[in-house]
Amino acid sequence: MTTTLLRTAGELHARARTGRRAVVMTMGALHEGHATLIRAARDLVGGDGEVVTTVFVNPLQFGEGEDLDRYPRTLDADLDVAGRAGADAVFAPSADEVYPGGEPQVRISAGPMGERLEGATRPGHFDGMLTVVAKLLHLTRPDVALYGQKDAQQLALIRRMVRDLNFGVDIVAVPTVREEDGLALSSRNRYLSAAERRTALALSGALFAGRDRHAAQEALRARAREVPSTHARAEALNALGESRAAADAHAVATAAGPAAVLAAARQVLDGAARLTPPLTLDYLALVDPSDFTGIGADFTGEAVLAVAARVGTTRLIDNLPLTFGTLGATS
Repeated sequence: MTTTLLRTAGELHARARTGRRAVVMTMGALHEGHATLIRAARDLVGGDGEVVTTVFVNPLQFGEGEDLDRYPRTLDADLDVAGRAGADAVFAPSADEVYPGGEPQVRISAGPMGERLEGATRPGHFDGMLTVVAKLLHLTRPDVALYGQKDAQQLALIRRMVRDLNFGVDIVAVPTVREEDGLALSSRNRYLSAAERRTALALSGALFAGRDRHAAQEALRARAREVPSTHARAEALNALGESRAAADAHAVATAAGPAAVLAAARQVLDGAARLTPPLTLDYLALVDPSDFTGIGADFTGEAVLAVAARVGTTRLIDNLPLTFGTLGATS
């Protein structure tokens, strides 16, 4: 489809609106992950709605020594990807359009959640991210905005900002898109050499190992719930031909819990630290997505297993959602 390139908010506001408007915010260098977001937006608003993709490399999100200058800028290719995915318009404003008069004196604060994990590694990053998201929401005036789950902490903070500050927009999460080898799609993947990419696969490998350990634990819990919590447990399991060692499956699962999930993931990462080139871990954490604090052994509900690491000069992040306890098995 024909996709219109817009450079100013005035051009965007002059467009006739009939159905709902969905916005997908990007920093450009669009790939299949972004295309998936755009297609999801199109499905959400239908043929009568409008899908706007923003392309803006936000300087406030880059700290000292980070890759602002070398961040890929591929607007012509971005227009092609966005159009093929179903975007009606690409809004690619200049820095002066977004920040007239220079860097804003008043900014959004990410609060305590913004100081954890990514925020601890990249001080001020989430303040800059929320500031530009707030500005772009005002400039594009959408009914719904879609974000990828790969940036789980960013997604959680945007949801919190929209709720706390009464933004009139729905926030929709779209699952992470992965390449065939499991690596989460990212604009920064293009920086990796062949050897670095092999090492980088440890990020998704660690998450998958944690997920598999978690699935085994939840299976044990499910089996334990099927047997009365009495002496009959051992008799019932033995009657099925299982060993006495399996008689207290519930105790085994409970004793393992989140710590075992983290241990399984860390084993993969420890192995990658010995590769050439090595993986340098920033963090591995199992957190509550409502505030990104670590979860305890008796936690039940939705959680996020998150990892960040450097391979060579490239920093990558990834995560998987998990569900603990009463709500069921893995997502």
